[in-house]
Amino acid sequence: MKKILITNDDGYESAGLLALVEALKPFAHVTVVAPSTEKSACGHSLTLTRPLSFIELSKDFYKLDDGTPSDCVFLSLNKLFTKDNRPDIVISGINIGSNMGEDITYSGTASAAMEAVLQGIPAIAISQVYAEHGKSIDEFGYELAQESIVSLVKKIFEGNFPLPERKFLNINIPPIAKNECKGFKATRAGNRLYVHNAEVHYNPRGKEYYWIGLPALGWLDTKGHTTDFEAINDGYISITPVKLDMTSYDEIDSLGEWL
Repeated sequence: MKKILITNDDGYESAGLLALVEALKPFAHVTVVAPSTEKSACGHSLTLTRPLSFIELSKDFYKLDDGTPSDCVFLSLNKLFTKDNRPDIVISGINIGSNMGEDITYSGTASAAMEAVLQGIPAIAISQVYAEHGKSIDEFGYELAQESIVSLVKKIFEGNFPLPERKFLNINIPPIAKNECKGFKATRAGNRLYVHNAEVHYNPRGKEYYWIGLPALGWLDTKGHTTDFEAINDGYISITPVKLDMTSYDEIDSLGEWL
């Protein structure tokens, strides 16, 4: 039986994580290791300044006390698996909210997939886009995301993973009903339109503090390109191949001349 390691960045109690487990358990041996608390936007961080503990909640279901998604993958491969008994794939999600464009660099969901491919294991990050503060999730649930990931994982298990080493699939599910989805579309990462969204507040003792908010889901106009944003907006499931090599190859020669 194929083996799947599941994690996320929303925490072990997340409805998206539980929906992912429910979808994949019928045809694979599923092991879950997820953060004990929400770790959204933690990026590809490992915990180096304090010890971490696995807490077994049920058979093959663990929370990593105050660990990051990358911690979950890194330590799982050391504690729960061996070199001769590794997961066939790591799947991170189902994230509550999108992970598109440059948001991939912030994403704990995507970073768990990054850690997996660094360790030589194929990986998928999957996120459910919502229209406004979870409204579409409340309305449609995770059915489209569940069916999509089952279809893709079966295709991988029956054939092969479509990417070479150190590359992973980043999937975003549109906030629509299942019967409205137009199918899968291979995309490139778009360019987010970022705005300043941080509020200043004062505690009862008058001490100033800041709270970073959630910016609107906007992006730069890229007509003529197939980006993750455009695919979602047009009712497709976006699948973006992501590589960890961030070298800007087009600028190497010009940089050499500048030097």
